[in-house]
Amino acid sequence: MTFNLDFHTALYQFGLIAVFVFALTGALTAAKKELDILAFVFVGIVTGIGGGTIRDLLLGTAQVFWIADPSYLSVCIVASIMTYFFAHWVIKIDRILLWMDAAGIALFAVLGTGKALSYEVAPLVAILMGVMSSTLGSAIRDLMLQTKLVIFEPEIYVTACLLGSLSYVVLDLFGVSELPNILISSGAAFILRILAIELDLRFPSFKLSKLQNREIRKQQHKP
Repeated sequence: MTFNLDFHTALYQFGLIAVFVFALTGALTAAKKELDILAFVFVGIVTGIGGGTIRDLLLGTAQVFWIADPSYLSVCIVASIMTYFFAHWVIKIDRILLWMDAAGIALFAVLGTGKALSYEVAPLVAILMGVMSSTLGSAIRDLMLQTKLVIFEPEIYVTACLLGSLSYVVLDLFGVSELPNILISSGAAFILRILAIELDLRFPSFKLSKLQNREIRKQQHKP
């Protein structure tokens, strides 16, 4: 019982760290756009808690998670302000942030899936909720700042989240208890994402043939 309690406490603390890292990466994008401090904070908040917010709204939870516990909002604000003043230093630990971000998206995908299942949604919906929890914040950030969406990059990112969410649902269906399920599922997602980072794993992009390109250009130039 004590171990289980300690595990959930550790999960909560790691979740706060993950949100902090998400907000840092969001604020770094604002730094590259040379925005002001309020923009840093707004972008950091959106990146840190945006995905979980949409998940909770779609699930119809009694309270969105960061309203029930404002600590998540606080760490986003702190991370964003820190980035504004120390952006040049934060950029230097970009590789470390990539690894921490990988751990964060892995955990959030799994926890988001678990939360969705607790609302007795269909397994497929729970998987989607998990992926949204870990990726939508970054997607909204990229749309706001008019940069290429990270979720559309060929490097494996969303797929790692999908693996974590799918693993959690499958193991849950087989009756695996929560603690080992979280560890196994988030571990699988984390390993896949790290392999993608270190080995530059990516899916091949769709390529139009020269003939198809000519046909598309013809259609675009028709009055």
